[in-house]
Amino acid sequence: MLGDAVDEPIKVLLADDQALVRGALAALLGLERDLDVVAEVGRGDEVLDAARRTGAQVCLLDIEMPGGTGIEVAAQLRRDLPSCRALIVTTFGRPGYLRRALEAGAAGFVVKDTPARELAEAVRRVHAGLRVVDPTLAAESLVDGANPLTEREREVLRVALDGGTVAAIAGQVHLSAGTVRNHLSAAIGKTGTSTRAEAARVAQERGWL
Repeated sequence: MLGDAVDEPIKVLLADDQALVRGALAALLGLERDLDVVAEVGRGDEVLDAARRTGAQVCLLDIEMPGGTGIEVAAQLRRDLPSCRALIVTTFGRPGYLRRALEAGAAGFVVKDTPARELAEAVRRVHAGLRVVDPTLAAESLVDGANPLTEREREVLRVALDGGTVAAIAGQVHLSAGTVRNHLSAAIGKTGTSTRAEAARVAQERGWL
């Protein structure tokens, strides 16, 4: 194992908005002699400061957190603290999320039901400069292909998830109703659906939003 060659424990930061999940991860990783959980935070906008303060070398990031998603935080770490590697650990095992996370700069992507020993090894591999990806998601990502939606189409669909009218969506995204209809029509075509509600649901399920 990679851990056999480590002299100093790898400093790990856990970021998850569920305290029980953070506690469970900390307990599991704490059993590994070469891993040291140096910080736990519950918001995305707390990660960078905590990582700098503690000298964290690997950050385990949930995707859906207040204050910034794990994907957004991974991009921030790559830009502002490249010495700290990001590993996404999430319940949301969607191929679209995987692709976006890797594009943002995450070094790894695993799901929360990964066995403890495999998760610890993923931390070691990421710290060693390697990339770790859940094999099932990697295969699904190749089948699904890249996210076909533009940023504007994603923005409109995210608002459409709430089921508002076109006028309401237009008000939130600061576009005309006609432009919103055009974006929705394009998104419906790209997702192979027939309504904006279906398009939003499919896009969310594939991790495109």
